[in-house]
Amino acid sequence: MNAEMAETGLRKNDHKSDVIAERSGSCGLITLNRPKALNALSLPMLRELLSILQAWRDDPAVLLVAIRGSNKVGRPGTPESLFGGFCAGGDLRFFHQAALAGDPSLEDFFTVEYTLNHLIHNYPKPYIAFLDGIVMGGGMGISQGAKVRIVTEHTKMAMPETNVGLFPDVGGGYFLSRCPGHVGEYLALTGEVIGADDAIRFGLADVKLEAARLPALWDALAAQAFQDTAQVEAWIAIHLIATGTRPDWARAEFDNFFSLPDVVQIIRALEAAEGDWARKTAATLRKRSPLMLHVTLEQIRRARAMTLADDLRMECGMMHHCFHLRPGDRSETVEGIRALVIDKDHEPRWKPAKIEKVTPDMVAPFFESPWTAQTHPLRGL
Repeated sequence: MNAEMAETGLRKNDHKSDVIAERSGSCGLITLNRPKALNALSLPMLRELLSILQAWRDDPAVLLVAIRGSNKVGRPGTPESLFGGFCAGGDLRFFHQAALAGDPSLEDFFTVEYTLNHLIHNYPKPYIAFLDGIVMGGGMGISQGAKVRIVTEHTKMAMPETNVGLFPDVGGGYFLSRCPGHVGEYLALTGEVIGADDAIRFGLADVKLEAARLPALWDALAAQAFQDTAQVEAWIAIHLIATGTRPDWARAEFDNFFSLPDVVQIIRALEAAEGDWARKTAATLRKRSPLMLHVTLEQIRRARAMTLADDLRMECGMMHHCFHLRPGDRSETVEGIRALVIDKDHEPRWKPAKIEKVTPDMVAPFFESPWTAQTHPLRGL
């Protein structure tokens, strides 16, 4: 990085911070620095990211923003410690603890996170996301709105929320519903992990580069002395967009099943079909929260006709209900996190236990806003 490196809130070498923000020339550079937790987002991290991006949005000297995650391999401050991991999502342990304690900061978490997601999707300056390694949940929320989403041979991308009794939030309804065909329903319901090639094919990434090239590219961005936005756009077009190709979308088995009207019909069709993929997919769905599968399918299909802001407002209400329709340890979400993250017995006690037992009356309350339009925490989006 060049001699013009400036401090912005955090010191250049403050590797104790969970978010490292640096200025180099006309570039703002962000590193998620919580590698032992796979850069899972905490409420302080979200607030810091929001503050940084708002400041750089309003700073005419910043013409470009890039974000990456740090990797727990290697020593802090050395090249091998960077890249290799982007963000595993939100801090599930915090969700569990806060929900059981009735901690109001749980509501703050999602209000700040969704505000941040909306800002990134509408950022007025090029925002480049280096999506090496794990990119899941909240990591998708801070990257899907990027102008350029760079993936590598190490990328593992997913929205796995139904596995813990949640739904794909952070704008997941918006960006998954805009995948080609009905692949969005497939990804949302199963939580399937995809690699770089599928991420590009499904419209969830733009460019695939070898992971070994990322440090040099990051340094090249930091070394640029852009004069205006036009120069930034030209540099991106030459060095990034020109290297990316998106394979043609071929309607695959996804549409044959995930276009069906409801979850019961989807899973019965999968179980009746021949082939390993259909059987494996059906078995995966049987492990997920039956209630949240129904909620998620409804979410994706509603969001297809929504703006991002309206989708985030809907998801904010849905998230509130995940923790309050059944408060405390009766929450489907609390139980899912307990089984998968806290106790790790991998035996969640879903209620209802079977997909066929979920009724429309169980699903409908998730889509009733707990606030009026005037009191909604995201009314300003």
